[in-house]
Amino acid sequence: MVIFKITQRGDEIQISYNLTKLNIINGGYVMRKYIFIAFGGATGAILRFIIKSIQIHNYNGNIPLNTLIINVAGSFLLSMILTIALEVWELDIDLRLGIATGFLGAFTTFSTLCKETVILMQKGFYFSALSYVTISVILGLFFAYFGIILAREVISKIVKDENNTEYEGEME
Repeated sequence: MVIFKITQRGDEIQISYNLTKLNIINGGYVMRKYIFIAFGGATGAILRFIIKSIQIHNYNGNIPLNTLIINVAGSFLLSMILTIALEVWELDIDLRLGIATGFLGAFTTFSTLCKETVILMQKGFYFSALSYVTISVILGLFFAYFGIILAREVISKIVKDENNTEYEGEME
């Protein structure tokens, strides 16, 4: 059984997978969640690498904007996805782990934020280092909160639409 298939044609890489039929058993425990986490982690790490590699046009500041964007986006996505997953969808626990722990855990990077802050301090850019940490925490908290609020707003609209659906057809 093929679980992952990676093909490359020129500059294009395609990853295909089949996790629905996966049932690896080790000592009586189903290992499916670890496969979801691993796949999510690989995908999140690749996306982080791609975003870190993007050159921001005309940016000459000391604060690493790419890492800031990654971590803030991760805060927003984690809050939004888990709010919807826990309050509306009955999302499979293994899939939830694959998204939250795997994908977003590998996508966001607290250790890189710390390393980049130390490098800024070693170079004598103390104000930039303090600003970077402060902005990261404030924006991360704000966008986590915004993700929850947006998710709940979407949920309330879905529930409202479902309750306002009219029956069309013949009545006896």
